[in-house]
Amino acid sequence: MPDILSTHALHPQATAMLEALGSYRVASNYDQATLLAEGVDADIVIVRAPLPAALFERQTRLKAAIRHGTGLDMIPMAAATKAGVLVANTPGVNSRTVAEFVIFAATALLRRFRIIDRDLRQKGWDAGRFHADFTRDLQGMTLGIVGFGDIGRKVHAIARHGYGLDVLVNSRTRRDIPYDAEFVALDEIARRADILALCCPLTDETRGMVNARLLGLMKPQALVINISRGPVIDDEALVAALREKRIGGAALDVFAKQPIAADNPYLAFDNVIVTPHMSGITEDSMRRMGVGAAEEAARVLAGELPVNFCNPDVLDAYRKRFPRG
Repeated sequence: MPDILSTHALHPQATAMLEALGSYRVASNYDQATLLAEGVDADIVIVRAPLPAALFERQTRLKAAIRHGTGLDMIPMAAATKAGVLVANTPGVNSRTVAEFVIFAATALLRRFRIIDRDLRQKGWDAGRFHADFTRDLQGMTLGIVGFGDIGRKVHAIARHGYGLDVLVNSRTRRDIPYDAEFVALDEIARRADILALCCPLTDETRGMVNARLLGLMKPQALVINISRGPVIDDEALVAALREKRIGGAALDVFAKQPIAADNPYLAFDNVIVTPHMSGITEDSMRRMGVGAAEEAARVLAGELPVNFCNPDVLDAYRKRFPRG
């Protein structure tokens, strides 16, 4: 029977589908050493944690690494392609989930939810209600979206058509920018946005993009929301801006090093919302991502190519390894 390894537990519906395909198991841990040791005999790996490149070097059976989600930074693409392993993902299935989180985070920051909730519980009604005078509405604000893929487009749709925000967009291409969004340079987004939503992939160009210079262009009450990848932000620069009150607040779902340490400086700020890389995770999205990954696994094990085939350059090497698959 095919051996199927998942780095994490999956939705019950996806689990049932994979158990019907072969011998399904969940890794005992998602650290590199464990995944390397436990992935040696896998035919399929479902990916929710970074895979070690050495896994592909040691493998003889592995047919596909299937991303439970969209971002491919958890899969060493060059190593997979060199080893003749297919890579697939499940794009778009949690885009709405993440986009809703962006609006939730912006609203929670503007309404000072963290400090109001804390003071109400610890100091009483009046102490909590005191902060309401300093909260703000979403309506009339300008949202800047950096990265205009599936998530960025859904953030735009909700923000513009649901809340009436003005929307600025910056992305690698101007292609298909909606009529009711304005494409502008990154520096102009920084200057004009009340809320800066980072929805871009992690690339050489975006690494450290939100640095001291860019933060220095932003309004003193502006908010930064990061649902992309942690290294897009220069943490030292953002922490300094928060301490010196040169920025209004931040909502951070991703970090350069995960999990974060208990003494992470972001945890000390009342105007910072910290979440454990879960903006795309709900029961609904877990089902969609898990089922999508299981469907791709079924295709590969049946000798077909994935629908969401991410490394087509691997095909010749893969066919040499699996002439019938």
